[in-house]
Amino acid sequence: MRIDAHHHLWDLSRREQPWMDGPWADPIRRSYALSDLAPHLDRHGVDGTILVQSSSSYEETAELLTLAAGEGPVTGVVGWAELCDPALAEVLAALPAGLVGIRHQVQDEPDPDWLTRPDVLRGLAALAGAGLVYDLLVTPRELPAAQHAVRALPQLAFVLDHAAKPPVATGEWQPWADAVTALAALPNVSCKLSGLVTEADWDAWRPQQILPYARHALDAFGPDRVMFGSDWPVCTLAAGYEDVVALAEAATGQLTAAERSDVFGGTAGRVYGVAAPPSPLAPPTPPAPPSPELPGR
Repeated sequence: MRIDAHHHLWDLSRREQPWMDGPWADPIRRSYALSDLAPHLDRHGVDGTILVQSSSSYEETAELLTLAAGEGPVTGVVGWAELCDPALAEVLAALPAGLVGIRHQVQDEPDPDWLTRPDVLRGLAALAGAGLVYDLLVTPRELPAAQHAVRALPQLAFVLDHAAKPPVATGEWQPWADAVTALAALPNVSCKLSGLVTEADWDAWRPQQILPYARHALDAFGPDRVMFGSDWPVCTLAAGYEDVVALAEAATGQLTAAERSDVFGGTAGRVYGVAAPPSPLAPPTPPAPPSPELPGR
């Protein structure tokens, strides 16, 4: 089972994407549907995907869940919810099936310690109670607060998106590297090998500039807590789908086959509790043999 653990879809006829706040976003300022993604998945043997929110909207989350309920590769949705809502548990219980996690754009919060607020921690605890995962969308600035939240809630599974967006374009290493190592020391957090091309120079990046960051994340978390994600279509600002797959394959080239299997599917399957949809060409599973009858007295 091969899983793309991080991609987006949006329909600009339904709602704008506020984060597209300048000309830099013009290349992706259009709607994206599953039909646009499907050829890439087929070409690279991807069986299932995790569809991730892109706007702070319950309406968008409901639409993504509708997509996941239909036939197709989406095996789970990381949606959005208001973490500070005292009624969050009831809100989550009312959402349709298919929700595997919640994400909030912490990187956009003015307060770098937002994740340490009592009302936020209360909301994160509600996610754990609902059996959901929390995706951490943070930069190096917010990593200390992320570490606090992960330590405070050992019952909640966290996933670090985009390896916390290291400063690839400038080549800086610290404090990102040590902060990632410290976060990885906590057992209830995993990391996505995703989004690194858009942290590099979009027009002039080279694999050798990105691979040290990817390999540091792999070394810190271990393959059984790292998952591949394309970050499509955002990645296309800097690279094609095939490029991000090639980068991930290069980063994992020295791993064993079992370890690569974790990165390209196993970790995401375990953390999000999903399985790829069965192939229509797969043979039916044979029935289990009947249990032997116990002899009569």
